[in-house]
Amino acid sequence: MFGTSGIRGPVGETMTAGVALDVGRALGAHLGARDASRRVVVGRDSRESGTLLLDALAAGLCETGVDVLDTGVAATPTVARAVDPMDAGAGVVITASHNPAPDNGIKLWQPSGQAFDADRRGDIERRITASDWELEAWDGLGSRTAVEATTAHREQLVEATGPVAEQVVVDLGNGAGGVTVDALTDLGCAVETLNAQPDGSFPGRPSEPTAENCESLATLVRQSDATVGIAHDGDADRLRAVAGDGTYLSGDVTLALFAADAATTGDRVAVPVDTSLAVKKYLAERGVGVERTPVGDTYVAAAATAPDVAFGGEPSGAWIWPEKTLCPDGPYAACRLVALANERSLTERASEIPTYPIERGSVAVEAKTAVMERVRERLLADYDESRVSTLDGVRVETTDGWFLLRASGTQPLVRVTAEAHEKQRAAALFAEASEYVETARER
Repeated sequence: MFGTSGIRGPVGETMTAGVALDVGRALGAHLGARDASRRVVVGRDSRESGTLLLDALAAGLCETGVDVLDTGVAATPTVARAVDPMDAGAGVVITASHNPAPDNGIKLWQPSGQAFDADRRGDIERRITASDWELEAWDGLGSRTAVEATTAHREQLVEATGPVAEQVVVDLGNGAGGVTVDALTDLGCAVETLNAQPDGSFPGRPSEPTAENCESLATLVRQSDATVGIAHDGDADRLRAVAGDGTYLSGDVTLALFAADAATTGDRVAVPVDTSLAVKKYLAERGVGVERTPVGDTYVAAAATAPDVAFGGEPSGAWIWPEKTLCPDGPYAACRLVALANERSLTERASEIPTYPIERGSVAVEAKTAVMERVRERLLADYDESRVSTLDGVRVETTDGWFLLRASGTQPLVRVTAEAHEKQRAAALFAEASEYVETARER
């Protein structure tokens, strides 16, 4: 039921009111079993289907005697950061994040800001399968109260950043990340917005802030006096960036920028297995180590709980500062990036980070688990075991690069990534890796 980022899929198929109701009931029973606070903070992104799903989830919580604190439309990190201050046992966001408009989903958060771990997710799934909950009588039902959480989040961002004076363009992608604009304005920035009206059909651009989808942002930054461009996805847990010259910064370059700022000599940084070798090289020169994790902010956040891990990030745009919160916080990332640009231009900073040719793509498959098992068997047979890692999917180290094959946690796809020091070699590794998937798919 749960992928790498909660439950997610098409509304009316994977995501229904019935599913949301069951998750609410299971979460209520889960909290009761763990003697946690019988309060849950909830919110949703700008998708209209979120109204229906949030109502159903809240009903399930109230049926099990849990009080619901409803933030309405709010960024995912806004909700996650509100759980502990509101003395709640969990947080829930109805969102499909960067997925397209027909999808929606459910993300569950602990009071620490960390997403539900495997143990907690497993208990929710078990309870749903077994209908393991008890519904309260009329006089034991929980309440549902509207609360305001965005102001507190904005104040946290301003306090943690300090005054900066930059011209910034923020592309909200018609999502729920308006807190970024408010915080940057409070910090002293002149902010221009794109796609600022919340609209879950995402009329301005697709929700995922890829380079292609951020062309308008890059153009506006390039043609203006702006020094930074910011782009969020639908629930603003992700951030992607544009430097002052209009260059869209890759996820690996942005990761290196944030990590080098957050970590000092002797620290480690948590990154997933699909991160570029360039990040490791850049940080090693600064005495900072790298801890590789499976792909997914849940795994990065778990690694970031170690005392010597100063930062966690994913090239996809999820950034975690464990001393602030274990939830990927796109608005805080925006404030940190603007602060960095205020000290020295992002264009100059990015030019110092090595880059290697890297190819990323996907192969559509119907039975991704079976396909990946066949891929794993083939690769272990074809390569020396010391070169193969199965931490997440299958990663193969070669003498001049690497490639990774892993099943998507949210879609019927196998993700393919390959990197080498030379472009031609990266393309060859990508083709080789893709062929492994194609062969396994056809069997």
